[in-house]
Amino acid sequence: MASSSIKSAYRAGFRDGAPFILVIIPFAMLFGVLATEAGLSVFETLSFSVVVIAGAAQFTALQLMGEQAPTLVVLASALAVNLRMAMYSASLTPHIGGAPLWQRALAAYFTVDQSYAVSITKFEETPAMTQQEKIAYFFGTVTPVCPLWWVFTLVGALIGEAIPASFALDFAVPITFLAIIAPALRTRAHVGAASAAAILSLMFFTVPYNLGVLLAGIGGMMVGARLEQAAEAKA
Repeated sequence: MASSSIKSAYRAGFRDGAPFILVIIPFAMLFGVLATEAGLSVFETLSFSVVVIAGAAQFTALQLMGEQAPTLVVLASALAVNLRMAMYSASLTPHIGGAPLWQRALAAYFTVDQSYAVSITKFEETPAMTQQEKIAYFFGTVTPVCPLWWVFTLVGALIGEAIPASFALDFAVPITFLAIIAPALRTRAHVGAASAAAILSLMFFTVPYNLGVLLAGIGGMMVGARLEQAAEAKA
């Protein structure tokens, strides 16, 4: 019976993660194309996606490398973009923190925007799930996402300039993050943080090396925290 419920949880996770296939494929191909155009070899491009497996950080690093930014700036910017993973991990810990070490290690590697967004929503909506079911669900969400990220990074790196510009693969970048963020905007603090970050990113557009994005992120978090404090004070 337990085995059956775990398999059901895995299948549910796979089903809920599957819609991201529509954006992961062009997103990964775009990275592969741009990485090889920037001078990385096919092996380096694929290794980048396998080791880092974080699209936003990879695109940030790639753009800064293309602008000949100092190595320290590239590393700091990619790290700052990925700091959200620390928040993801803290949020997931109450749900899967008691799992065996090897499962937690794999979950840490496969914690990406898509797997987190789908999983945390499911866990909060279904508190009766056991820890084993939550782990199974989490890995179910990963299955249709991460392998395709690797495969189509390789495809993009191999075919490179053969992809017509009219395909406009870059549409996948904003669509991916809109699909992740929109369902999460549940409170005034969430909306305020997202709105402030968007406005500030436009205001800081001219800051060198895309550091304006980092400033916008910090500003958005400050606005969100302030609105959250105000909401708690009223409660």
